[in-house]
Amino acid sequence: MTKPVETGHAPTFRYCRGWGELNAADSDDIVDFWVREKALPDESSARQRVSQVVLFARDADDQVAAVCTALPQNPPQLGQPVYFYRSFVAPGYRKTLVVYRLLKKAVRLLEEDARKHDWPCIGVLLELENQRFFEKGRMPVWPGIDFVYIGKSPRGLECRVHWFRDAALKGP
Repeated sequence: MTKPVETGHAPTFRYCRGWGELNAADSDDIVDFWVREKALPDESSARQRVSQVVLFARDADDQVAAVCTALPQNPPQLGQPVYFYRSFVAPGYRKTLVVYRLLKKAVRLLEEDARKHDWPCIGVLLELENQRFFEKGRMPVWPGIDFVYIGKSPRGLECRVHWFRDAALKGP
């Protein structure tokens, strides 16, 4: 298991790009991380998801500490193509800023990539599963990253969207 943060100062992380640049060694480390931390049920599931990795963070010991993925979707409640964003942070790092920084960096990377490819997706969708989000961040628009509350998912989870600044709605 990933060791918890024991120091009196904030841990440092190195953020690594996955989107289109993930090498075999990093893929293996991420798969091992997900399986070890029980983020995914087995190695086969982890190997299927590794192609969706946008960014991942390594701790001071060069161990994977957090991973985020994105998958293009067109959810019925939006009727627009967005990246469905997921992240998993090792338990020992959940009270650090790694989840926020990973999200902020991932949104920037996804928007740059979407712009280069004529906007296959026009935003990022979050479906909040972590109870901590219900205790913090209760404002309708999260400052600094501009995720807007849009209601509940079909699973009854709070949803938020960040729309890419220069993108246009698709369809009629």
